[in-house]
Amino acid sequence: MATLESATKTVPSVSSEKTTPRKGMSPRARRQTLAFYTFVAPWLLGFVFLTIIPLIVGFLTSLTNYDGLNVFNLKFKGLENYQRILSDSDAIFSIGRTILWATLNVPAWIILSLILALILNQDIKWRGFFRTLFYLPNIIPVVATVWVWKIFLDANNGVLNAIIRVFYPDLTIRWLSDYALPSLTAISVWGGLGWGMVVFLAGLQGVPDELKEAARIDGANAIQVFFNITLPILTPILFFMLINALIGSLQAFVIPLLLGSGGGQASVPPRATYLYMVHAFRQIFVNQRYGYSTALLWSLSIVLLTLSLVVFWSSRYWVHYEVAVEEGEGKA
Repeated sequence: MATLESATKTVPSVSSEKTTPRKGMSPRARRQTLAFYTFVAPWLLGFVFLTIIPLIVGFLTSLTNYDGLNVFNLKFKGLENYQRILSDSDAIFSIGRTILWATLNVPAWIILSLILALILNQDIKWRGFFRTLFYLPNIIPVVATVWVWKIFLDANNGVLNAIIRVFYPDLTIRWLSDYALPSLTAISVWGGLGWGMVVFLAGLQGVPDELKEAARIDGANAIQVFFNITLPILTPILFFMLINALIGSLQAFVIPLLLGSGGGQASVPPRATYLYMVHAFRQIFVNQRYGYSTALLWSLSIVLLTLSLVVFWSSRYWVHYEVAVEEGEGKA
């Protein structure tokens, strides 16, 4: 008993321990916190009210028969609007045209941007002037760009046909109808070539000259240096460009819409450039099918998310980073 009592006396009681009172925030920390939330509040409020809430409302709208006016006569339709896409001939056609255009636009834009960046990365005369010149189309408003191209490609009074008639007087090419998809590709690539060039130029600045010089000493020519040194180092840039090109191509809307007669709500672009976003736009503003059109847009969002995840997954096989993470590193 004495031993037990002495043992219990040596064990400190939890309740007898002194707890240090938690100090509150200092006045300076409060001011910094208040300043932080004051500066963040405009973006945060905009993100909530202009992004999160519209996304939720749009998804709920896609599950109803909302047509813009029947607020008091809404009916829940579930996934009927999404199923309707598969039976809509115009939607299926627009999906096919969008996929076809993406296969033309994405590689053309990436390859031409890379070639232009490689040329303007050389030590040539007036290099800064040419960089600025090729970047200018990127800052021109897209509406002005399309209208200038329409004047250039017009079948009757266009500049391009006027040049062709010098050699073939009886030849008239309807660029905006018979060759609408290649014309759309040319306009889109021309407008985005400067931005792609700048991104690739930034990547080329990170290619070590020592590696290229060592390859030349070993007997590699310019093509071998490009494919074995420059291109692998540029794969993170290519990955970034591919994601942006896929999203931009599948969301193309303004240029194909403006290529139609007048570019207004009721104008219909040439059938060759009747892309998916144009179809969704017409369902909203021409046919007043808000529920169905939001289902079209949400379906596109799901497709874009899926493609992005596939590209991210595949990047482990073809994207090379300077700092490689060894397998098993970081494991206990």
